[in-house]
Amino acid sequence: MFTRYAIYYTPAPGTLLAEFGAKWLGWDSAAGAAQPHPSMDGLDVAQITATPRKYGFHGTIKPPFRLAEGMTAQGLADAVATLCADAAPVTLEGLELARLGRFVALVPSGDASALGALAGRAVQELDAFRAPPNDAELAKRRASRLSAAQETHLMRWGYPYVLDQFRFHLTLSGKLEADVCERVQRALAAPVSALDLAPYRINGLTLLGEDDAGKFHQIHRYALTG
Repeated sequence: MFTRYAIYYTPAPGTLLAEFGAKWLGWDSAAGAAQPHPSMDGLDVAQITATPRKYGFHGTIKPPFRLAEGMTAQGLADAVATLCADAAPVTLEGLELARLGRFVALVPSGDASALGALAGRAVQELDAFRAPPNDAELAKRRASRLSAAQETHLMRWGYPYVLDQFRFHLTLSGKLEADVCERVQRALAAPVSALDLAPYRINGLTLLGEDDAGKFHQIHRYALTG
């Protein structure tokens, strides 16, 4: 049914942050439906969010992967459920609007080491389900001029930005010019401040699948109950 799978943090459906993210990006992965973008004076929101739209509003925990030979979607779902039953929720000092290079995102404020440890568990404990990256996938990642540590992670875990290279963020844009980044940050400052994101509790992880059109859909959101 799905071409790839991923484990993300997604805000619980129905929360203000989930509704904000789905409308801003134009795709609700929980509902599997497009959403109308908000109107922002002087900003083409559809263009700004075109790259991250297909993933839905999320923070990556274990990046998208194809299933390894002999593995099944049900087996993966069972393994994610087992992990989440054993892992505790993580409370962050908060989430704040920030610029990451040429991207705009929500990032943790304060210490996020517990979240990094949770992501590390997911990357390692679920790795048996991941098929190795093909040549095209390797070339795409290497186009970003990886460091030696990132290249090592790419070859071992299929993605360069894991473990010590992991930086949690909820993406709000594709690559933008500096002036557009600044305008987006200014435009989102008030809507984001109204979401009351401090403190912020990560209370679940979501298993998603990618359809033939490249859109990601929620399969199940698992509570962290360890």
